[in-house]
Amino acid sequence: MGWLNRIFNFYLDASIHVALAVISLVLITNLYLNIIPGQHLILFVFFGTIPSYNFIKYGVEAKKYILVKNSYHRQIQIFSFIFLTLAGYHFFFLSYAVWFICFVLALLVGLYALPVSSKHKNLRNSGILKVLLVALVWTGTTVVIPVISSTISFSWDIGLLILQQFILILILLIPFEIRDLEYDELNLKTIPQRIGVSQTKNLGLFLSLIFYLITFLKDDLSRLEIIGKTILFLILIIMLLMTRRNQSKYFASFFVESIPICWLGILIVLENYL
Repeated sequence: MGWLNRIFNFYLDASIHVALAVISLVLITNLYLNIIPGQHLILFVFFGTIPSYNFIKYGVEAKKYILVKNSYHRQIQIFSFIFLTLAGYHFFFLSYAVWFICFVLALLVGLYALPVSSKHKNLRNSGILKVLLVALVWTGTTVVIPVISSTISFSWDIGLLILQQFILILILLIPFEIRDLEYDELNLKTIPQRIGVSQTKNLGLFLSLIFYLITFLKDDLSRLEIIGKTILFLILIIMLLMTRRNQSKYFASFFVESIPICWLGILIVLENYL
């Protein structure tokens, strides 16, 4: 079973699981807004997520971002370059408006990973700002890009969807923030460092309630969205209650990141029965 474990770890370490989670959120956006997903957009987001996340995770450790001595990381680097090439191919089939949003998001990713000042090596080391930046990039990728790509007009409901997605990502980041307490330097002043684990979980519970209640502010609200958001709300509550400082190895990196994938599966099933 050793080779299965190695494959599974590579699946997680190479950010394939993250890419599936991102694509799931894109497809959920398409489902709620009745957008027909474009093949090039879906493939671009999937292929582009892998090198982007691997650059953030491993590029920071390689001072020149190209020369990687660790053989395992080199395998992930080669894998990332292949997927970056595939993403580049599909990128050229997208509209200029999507190109602009992608440029802005790429800039934010660069600010997250690259040194920006002598005080902060990068925004990854800036505590709360780091969390907000990650949520902003995920929201832009999974809601703004699909909306721009579809050419539908922005509306009150789309604005609320963007806000909900931003809050959702903040909630999903909480188990990672609590897990990283063991590794984060004290001067980072992350949310758990500032208010403690219990209060951070309480914050997540409060944000989950806000996330759920925003659903009922929409002008055009379907049964699918009400039931889907209710189920997701319950899943988020269970996730937060299960979150511990001393987590299992795969709790955050696999189970938490599986929530968007499972949510998409639930919505597909509900759509067929409603």
